[in-house]
Amino acid sequence: MSGKCDRPGGHLRHLCEIIAEHGWAVISFEGNGYRPPWAYTAGLTGRGRPELVVTAMEPHRARDVLNEIAAHLLRTGEPDLAPGERLPGPGNLLMEAVTVEVPSVHLRTAVDLYGPEVRATQLVHADAQGRWPWRAGWQGPGGRQPVLGPRAGALLMEAATPPWP
Repeated sequence: MSGKCDRPGGHLRHLCEIIAEHGWAVISFEGNGYRPPWAYTAGLTGRGRPELVVTAMEPHRARDVLNEIAAHLLRTGEPDLAPGERLPGPGNLLMEAVTVEVPSVHLRTAVDLYGPEVRATQLVHADAQGRWPWRAGWQGPGGRQPVLGPRAGALLMEAATPPWP
């Protein structure tokens, strides 16, 4: 972690204290009419793991999801989530791992703490009806779920799909 944690007071100092105590912190944003809510971890980088991100999920639920998945990964020592890997989340939530293409754009606090080489995995989630955001009809907060990187195999699937009906 950078020397920013050594400075007295301030937002980063408080986050560093949370990270030191719990292993990571969750940073969340409420969203607005232009941007849906989103949240991410800061601190997993210090444990050699990618940070985790969710978009289009209410902040309290996002915090619970991120905390549960981060705790599970660190407790079990399982390898990093592979792109395209599907996993269950709390409350029957179905998620798919997507590598965040440019983490420095979306995880500013983690980058402030650990530098521009921060890696991140987005936990893309299906809606209550089991639809993914890349399918028509996905319904969630803000009406859309930004996906911050390419889906594993998506280009291969698109290339294999003929251009006719």
